[in-house]
Amino acid sequence: PRAKETLARDGGSVRAYANAPWCAMFVSWVGEKAGIRPLVGWDAYTVTWAKWFKANERWGTTAKPGAVVYFAWDDSKSLSAIDHMGLVKKDNGDGTITTIEGNTGNGKVEQRIRPKSDVVGYGYPIYA
Repeated sequence: PRAKETLARDGGSVRAYANAPWCAMFVSWVGEKAGIRPLVGWDAYTVTWAKWFKANERWGTTAKPGAVVYFAWDDSKSLSAIDHMGLVKKDNGDGTITTIEGNTGNGKVEQRIRPKSDVVGYGYPIYA
């Protein structure tokens, strides 16, 4: 049903979404399963989702557990350059963060340690 909502808003086809990179869809699924979709947001496209956080004044540069993290592999800090996203597990205090991500290099959900230098920013869900 979420693919149909995205199609109605952005166009495209269900088939195209079925074969698309799914890091954003994973975070959307987590929010849906946790019953907190309105608090976390949802989208199949990383850039659109990051812009939603920014438009709702829930965007920043501090790693916090539970935040949605957005990465750009070209060192850009522009929202339009975002390549990947996940969830922050913790700030390791050494210039890295521990994350939970879908659609990683191994094509599955994994815990990763990423350098903060790859981070464009963080979206902060309003958790209860």
